[in-house]
Amino acid sequence: MDPQKIQENFALVGANGVDVAEYFYADLFAREPGLRSMFPSAMSKQHEVLLAALSQIVSSVDDPDALVPFLQDLGRRHHGFGVAGDHYAPVGASLLATLAHFSGPEWNEDLERDWTAAYGLVAKVMTEAVAVS
Repeated sequence: MDPQKIQENFALVGANGVDVAEYFYADLFAREPGLRSMFPSAMSKQHEVLLAALSQIVSSVDDPDALVPFLQDLGRRHHGFGVAGDHYAPVGASLLATLAHFSGPEWNEDLERDWTAAYGLVAKVMTEAVAVS
């Protein structure tokens, strides 16, 4: 996993602002319609929360001392909202689809591998935080 490539790619993707969050949730709810009920009917605040969390994760992807506690807290909070371990796979798939969409021709196998590895770490830390709390 190359943190610099992830950060550079997220800068490209993030330049699309709220469109990124809207695309992500549209993709997620198309994949897993049952997850829609876990979210508020008005999603604008949720869009902001998602983008802020992604920004925090990406900015500290190369700093485990900052990243791990953030992800542990995030995992515990998500668990409190009813997020279960089997929700992480469709979320990851929607994240990759969103990144690929907004990356356009910049998206390639290396970026996909880097993001897959990064998301795998995120999901692992978040789920483990719930298991030990």
